[in-house]
Amino acid sequence: MSLSELPRGAVPRLERPGPLRERVHEALLGLITTRQLRPGQHLVESELADRLGVSRQPVREALQRLATDGWVDLRPAQGAFVHEPSEEEADQLLSVRTLLEAEAARLAAEHAGDEGVAALEELCEHGEAAVARDEIDAVVDANAAFHAKVMELAGNAVLAELSAQVDRRVRWYYRPVARQRGAHSWEEHRQLIAAVAAGDAAEAGRVMRAHTEYTRHTYHDREEC
Repeated sequence: MSLSELPRGAVPRLERPGPLRERVHEALLGLITTRQLRPGQHLVESELADRLGVSRQPVREALQRLATDGWVDLRPAQGAFVHEPSEEEADQLLSVRTLLEAEAARLAAEHAGDEGVAALEELCEHGEAAVARDEIDAVVDANAAFHAKVMELAGNAVLAELSAQVDRRVRWYYRPVARQRGAHSWEEHRQLIAAVAAGDAAEAGRVMRAHTEYTRHTYHDREEC
């Protein structure tokens, strides 16, 4: 899909004044992580500038920053392209995610309390409803919110900071498999809630490890769309 094929509403025009450079960066990163701009897609500065309602300079600066962060590849004499992650690259990140999330689940079981469990149950209900409606963007957002709440309940600031560093890439990798994971993912979330509610740290860690490993394997076996 070329940028010109995206619905006008999918690319919000940015209003001045404000930190324009940062807002252009966030807008482009959002389009990449939701895969409205797909891996390997050519990014034409003039088209991006027109769609965002800005000059080419902040777009150029945003693309350079995105390249530094690994979201965009700048190819000599060809231009900018959305990064295409290798299977090894995805595997490494998702493996690290498993370690972080399993520890967060273990700690959450020790610290969550009734209020924390209720919050997880509410988020799980939102995710299940999104699956039932087959609204993939809502499913991805609900999944991220659920895992963020587990991380919050863990009560470990360093763990949360490390998780935040990989959160957007996790969403990027999760979106292509969100439909394949479907209701099974939320059944696993229910198992995790049960372990947290019981205060069973070992079981919570085990369930989360299995849950994130299922996602990693599903990514490698995904059906391209």
